[in-house]
Amino acid sequence: MTSGRSPAEPFGSGLLGPLDQHATALRRRVQRLLTAALIATNVIGALIVAGLAALLMPAPGMSGELVRVTTVAVPVYVVSAVVAGTLWGTRGALRTLRWASDGRRPTDAERAASLAVPMRLTRMQAVLWGVATLVFGGLAAVLQPSVALTAFLVVAFAAVVVCAIAYLFGEFALRPYAALALTGTTPPRPVNGGVNRRMLLFWCLGTGVPVAGLVVTAALAWVRGDVSTTKLAVSVIALGLVVLCFGLLVTVFTARSVVNPISSVRHALGRVRAGDFSVEIPVYDGTELGLLQAGFNDMTAGLAERERLRDLFGKHVGHEVAVEAMRTPAELGGTVRTVSVLFVDLVGSTALAASRPPEEVVGLLNRFFAVVVDEVDRHHGLVNKFVGDAALAVFGAPAPLGDHASCALAAGRAIARRLAAEVPDGPAGIGVATGDAVAGNVGDPRRFEYTVIGDPVNEAARLTELAKNAPGRLLASWTAVQAAAEPEAARWTATGDVTLRGRTRPTTLASPSA
Repeated sequence: MTSGRSPAEPFGSGLLGPLDQHATALRRRVQRLLTAALIATNVIGALIVAGLAALLMPAPGMSGELVRVTTVAVPVYVVSAVVAGTLWGTRGALRTLRWASDGRRPTDAERAASLAVPMRLTRMQAVLWGVATLVFGGLAAVLQPSVALTAFLVVAFAAVVVCAIAYLFGEFALRPYAALALTGTTPPRPVNGGVNRRMLLFWCLGTGVPVAGLVVTAALAWVRGDVSTTKLAVSVIALGLVVLCFGLLVTVFTARSVVNPISSVRHALGRVRAGDFSVEIPVYDGTELGLLQAGFNDMTAGLAERERLRDLFGKHVGHEVAVEAMRTPAELGGTVRTVSVLFVDLVGSTALAASRPPEEVVGLLNRFFAVVVDEVDRHHGLVNKFVGDAALAVFGAPAPLGDHASCALAAGRAIARRLAAEVPDGPAGIGVATGDAVAGNVGDPRRFEYTVIGDPVNEAARLTELAKNAPGRLLASWTAVQAAAEPEAARWTATGDVTLRGRTRPTTLASPSA
């Protein structure tokens, strides 16, 4: 699975930052690490050969001629192996990773080849040390046949150790390239056999082969029959120490290779739990652990998108409506509720639009609606919709509100006060009414909106028209005042009865007390 970009398309950021700035430095760093690893592993292998030969060679030991030949052959071969490995392994690895130097995303084939570089380097070491096993075993067979089997086993044992170290160090040195190769993509399956194969390989290298060396040592001593108890004990103790140290080294690398990816996910999960959905962790492992890292990144990307949509949804329909929509099935219809409705409408909006530039009108509307939204939210209401230069706010739906009438009346007073002080060039009429209305989704199953429909909505709209010419530009129905709690009701005074347009019975008007 690819990231969606063309393989040849440059990509500007990764684990180490913009590639056009860091590719050269990264290439040099990896080249130095691989060359140092090549030299170190071959030197370690030579030292292991020398140590094991001193312990395991049968009495009376190697002949003078074999010692002289080996003394010359070992340095020559180690230098030759380093040169050949540099030309064959290191340069080949860097050629495989050339896509990073070019500053582009790898193709699927390049990605697979890049993740397989550590194993390629290990196979290269296996070939070099396989040749060494044959060469030095052959020299011993020609010059001193009695030690040929021991020489062969000693070099073979060292070859296994060298290959193990080469794999572990190569995987560590090439981790930045693995992270770049896996950036923005999720491998369809684990690379190089997954965690099971890696754990089995580490067990073989850290435990199986060293223990097999102990078994071979005991078998040689038993077959030859000329090994003293002291020498056998020294040999077993020395090999036991090698097993312990090398096994510990392999175990530490195994633990780090498993724990590090999991730790990166655990730390990132803590940030997600704290609400940071922008977190992204580098994917640098080609096994199931890398799939876990990539899956975590996909999850956080989905959560961030969901949070953005929820925030956008809440801004369009109101936070309470968004919460209600996510909590209950989205379907048409509604329920009858007793609610309070606040309607606010600019005075002279038609003349305003005709006499001012559109940008200025929009700026005025934004300042006007900012006051309305702020006060409605402060008094636990919902701005249900904006209709041109008017706004409809509901108190008591969709979330129940105990004293919705008091909240609506208090919001109306606060809006009237703030508009007069903060938006003097945008006078508005405000009407408040209380009654039974249907609150729910209206429209079509493919596109609907939450709204309230009923007599209090119409009454609030008619009161708003009257309020545009009333002192204070704020009117409420006496029904709303009677439904409010005493502290808020005491702030209002009945001013008379009027039959509103479209209604048959009179409405008692109420205005804020002086």
